Amino acid sequence: MDGHGEQAVGVSTSSHWGAYDVLVSGGRVVGVRADDPDAAPLSGNVPDAQHHATRVAAPAVRRRWLENGPGSDSLRGAPGDEYVELDWDTVLDLLAAEFDRVRSEHGNAAIYGGSYGWASAGRFHHSQSQIHRFLNTIGGYTRSRNTYSHACVEVLLPHVMGLGGTADLLERAPTWDAVARHTDLIVTFGGLRLSNTWNTSGGRARQSAAAGMRAAAEKGVQTVSISPLRDDTVDEMGAQWLPADPGTDTAIQLALIHTLFDEGLADFDFLDRYTVGADVLRRYVRGEHDGVAKTPEWAEGLCRLPAATLRDLARRMAGGRTLVNVGWSVQRTRFGEQPLWGGVALAACLGQIGLPGGGFATGYGSTGNYAGGSTPSGLPRFPQGINPVDSAIPVARVADMLLNPGEPYDYNGRRHAYPDIRLVAWSGGNPFHHHQDLARLTRAFSRPETVLVVETHWTATARHADIVLPSTTSLERDDIGASQGDLRVRAMPRAVPAHGSARDEYDVYADLAERLGVRGEFTEGRTSAQWLRHMYRQWRNRYRTPLPDFDAFWAAGGVDIPDRVEDTTLFGDFRADPGAHPLGTPSGRIELYSQTIASFGYDDCPGHPAWLPGPERIGGERARRWPLLLIANQPRGRLHSQQDMGAYSRSQKVADRARLRMHPDDARARGIADGDVVRVRNDRGSLLAGVETSTAVRPDVVQLSTGAWYDPSSSEATCVHGNPNVLTADTGSSALSQGTTGQHVLVEVARYEGEPPPVRAFEPPRLGAPWIRR
Repeated sequence: MDGHGEQAVGVSTSSHWGAYDVLVSGGRVVGVRADDPDAAPLSGNVPDAQHHATRVAAPAVRRRWLENGPGSDSLRGAPGDEYVELDWDTVLDLLAAEFDRVRSEHGNAAIYGGSYGWASAGRFHHSQSQIHRFLNTIGGYTRSRNTYSHACVEVLLPHVMGLGGTADLLERAPTWDAVARHTDLIVTFGGLRLSNTWNTSGGRARQSAAAGMRAAAEKGVQTVSISPLRDDTVDEMGAQWLPADPGTDTAIQLALIHTLFDEGLADFDFLDRYTVGADVLRRYVRGEHDGVAKTPEWAEGLCRLPAATLRDLARRMAGGRTLVNVGWSVQRTRFGEQPLWGGVALAACLGQIGLPGGGFATGYGSTGNYAGGSTPSGLPRFPQGINPVDSAIPVARVADMLLNPGEPYDYNGRRHAYPDIRLVAWSGGNPFHHHQDLARLTRAFSRPETVLVVETHWTATARHADIVLPSTTSLERDDIGASQGDLRVRAMPRAVPAHGSARDEYDVYADLAERLGVRGEFTEGRTSAQWLRHMYRQWRNRYRTPLPDFDAFWAAGGVDIPDRVEDTTLFGDFRADPGAHPLGTPSGRIELYSQTIASFGYDDCPGHPAWLPGPERIGGERARRWPLLLIANQPRGRLHSQQDMGAYSRSQKVADRARLRMHPDDARARGIADGDVVRVRNDRGSLLAGVETSTAVRPDVVQLSTGAWYDPSSSEATCVHGNPNVLTADTGSSALSQGTTGQHVLVEVARYEGEPPPVRAFEPPRLGAPWIRR
């Protein structure tokens, strides 16, 4: 029953955090339910978020843009900025004219198509696919490449293990069942954080990571978690916690490798047959390159783990089947390529790559479908088309691009120049969540002549737009749900009516395409409903296994995916016969030394794994002024910044702000108690947060998850709600990958005195009087 005594109806749906039912009464979502015992609690955010006051109800345009026309504007995104609601025809006419102006005056490379793909779990109403297809249809755009999640993986590992090997590492990891059957010891850099596994791009029919971790522990698999956070691994795994200083993972790996070489525990036969560069690596760890042997004693001075502990760990690793896992969080730092390469080198020295239960992995504990099986025949998909414009940037360099048109930069061995962007078109993403140094990003967003955002809610990114178009949510339209490695393809029927005058993005882009003379090319003559049937039919026809037609699939609510694979071993064929199954590297082998990378001449990414001390590090120069190392990890209360106003997300806050965890000793030394509001600051910005003391955080470290909606509404702090990206540095991991470096940042914390300013992040912007076209 709902609050009015009416019987609520359950409607099955899917999200990035899994499959569940929404309970609907009177056209509103009044609750949720799930039959999965390990269901993610994030669905508890849905009822509040679906009908929240921050929903975008109608097309809205900044008054300054309407009155002054396109142009750079330093007041874009300023608190108090006024918007005017317009009807759809008027705003689409304005927008079509602006696309035409930019194309004709500056070319299509002056359009940046920003979208990060997490807006909807649906295979058709997928924001990134929709906007990219539209932009491709009208002549192309400047695109982004790689991800904020794991850019270093995407760029470095093809040089080390080949492009196909990298794809297998990301998509064909051995299942948790295989780990339980074959692994003796997991050594994981960055832990195995369960809440990360609640989310998968596209969602999963059932959560599998939690049960897999429990089963591995029950089978006797031991785990060593190298992380500043004890709860980066669930209690059920009984992990040994090694609370190393953040950012010292590579030093630890090199010390472990040194011990393997020094004590004759390295597998020299494996290194000779399957790798190149082991001799370079050995000389480096022995100190022949720089006069510094990478011994456990050397590493102890950096990571503050006892040398004896490191030596013992190396011996344990060599004494059984060991899986080396490097979590994605570890590579989201300056020089983030190094712990990845170091992890590969460590696994290679153990000689277990290609054996069941052993070797190297990157992704356990980072996302829900890792080790959850694979779907090699693919999933239903909406084609984006071909982009005729050869212009792209690394995704985390967006502020550099907007601020510095024409400026050269290095990326993966080539010299590029940033394009001159005049129009930004963003759909289904919130860079004011996942980008770094938000004050700098605000300056960057002031430079384009027009910013378009298609959104469900008034996020910080929407508040930095000139034109905001309201999109339906996944509960307001029909779609198909599934993810790589999933158990089922699922029907996602519409559950509630559209909010206000929100429309499906497909219909919006179709009408825009019509104004630009390419509706037929964009739609191919199909409606949304017809596209769903077409996508399902194309997917169904890939299989010899008989599958139901679309109507039967929709009525049943889903269909099991045929030919799904439960992977057991990475690089097994390569190990069995490296000549017949070479890796896609220049040598065909694992490259512990890459002549290709060395030839680039990058000081920040040499040709082999190396210890490069990052600037945001305990014991470094910056730590003299900012002595605490803040870990900006993924939140447990929401997916990124989605539905931050929801009940479960709010339950994770302290004093209505993001929760800052710190060790009791660090809090006591600063006169801080549980529940206090504190100011966290450095030379880039400041924020307000609520404190929770915890011994699960090692001393000298504080932890503040990302995802709090950016709130610059008060001069008391850059963000009064607690978004850590007002503090993080907007710099690339290295010239090789140019990945994000937002995981670690040095700060100081002080108790906030007086009444803190209110949080206004969830108040919609000011909507002004109607605009009359002149």
